Amino acid sequence: MAKRTRERGFPADPEPLPVPVVDNHTHLDHIAAVLPDEAPDGEPAGQAWPPSVADHLARAVAAGVDRVVQVGCDLPSARWTVDLLTRPSVLSAGLSPSWYTEKGEHPALSGVVGAVAIHPNEATLHAGIDEVGPDGLAPERQEHHAVGLDDAIAEIAGLAKGNDRVRAIGETGMDLFRTGPRGEQAQRDAFRAHIALAKELGLALQIHDRDAHAQVIEVLLADGAPERTVFHCYSGDAEMARVCAEHGWYLSFAGPVTFKANDHLRAALTVAPRELLLLETDAPYLTPHPFRGRPNAPFAAAHTMRAMAVHLGTDLAALCADVAANSERVYGTW
Repeated sequence: MAKRTRERGFPADPEPLPVPVVDNHTHLDHIAAVLPDEAPDGEPAGQAWPPSVADHLARAVAAGVDRVVQVGCDLPSARWTVDLLTRPSVLSAGLSPSWYTEKGEHPALSGVVGAVAIHPNEATLHAGIDEVGPDGLAPERQEHHAVGLDDAIAEIAGLAKGNDRVRAIGETGMDLFRTGPRGEQAQRDAFRAHIALAKELGLALQIHDRDAHAQVIEVLLADGAPERTVFHCYSGDAEMARVCAEHGWYLSFAGPVTFKANDHLRAALTVAPRELLLLETDAPYLTPHPFRGRPNAPFAAAHTMRAMAVHLGTDLAALCADVAANSERVYGTW
């Protein structure tokens, strides 16, 4: 039997959603790194390669994903995120003047707000900890990790305070797949500092929780969660979803809710209150079925949205409207 050739490009463009929704967690600065320099077959005709940030946002709008939360969760990415929100040139390099309005504004930029933080796996590196976790991978320090953890979090605080389009602190939390006991303590300390910062600034909190459900919930209950707390790429089961619902924490579902093996995620989706549901891509990662293994981008949130509606047996337009309203309760208006 001939070996099947793996497709390399982005997923197919979905039919536009009936009501526009929000991708509440995406990494626009990472998307360009996941494909080779040459455009794979099947990409839109005439599109310059690689797609610019504006290309991705325009494609998302066409699919009914008209707003995104850009997440910068290491120092370089957090700086890039704030640049994106304040300098249209970051978004539109190489675009023709036709992209701009008469006021000189870039239309795609209005659909972006930001979140900034030190990711838990970054926190261990800023703390100088090089433990190998259950994943078996040795940590790789980079130049920006020379900044101490306290100073790194202080820079995040400065970036968040300095731009009213930064609407969340995140992603922060704990990731016990990537570190050992010393790293766990550093992650816990960083998480608590981010919780305090979100509450100080009145911002939402986006949580990264990998193999750390009990520990994350313990910290949230001990310190007091911010009023708007989001479990990014929710990975718990139905029992944990009930705990989140009890405390008013939001559950953000990404591509994994569409994977065949993830019955626990669909069970969580079933029991989660509609007013606590959010949608995300975590692009360029976690592409929904049947495109798993290909690069993700905000437009593909429409595929996940449809799969969620099918699973819940609910009207797609009504679910889109609920998710859009939930997103604005968490992040404000765009």
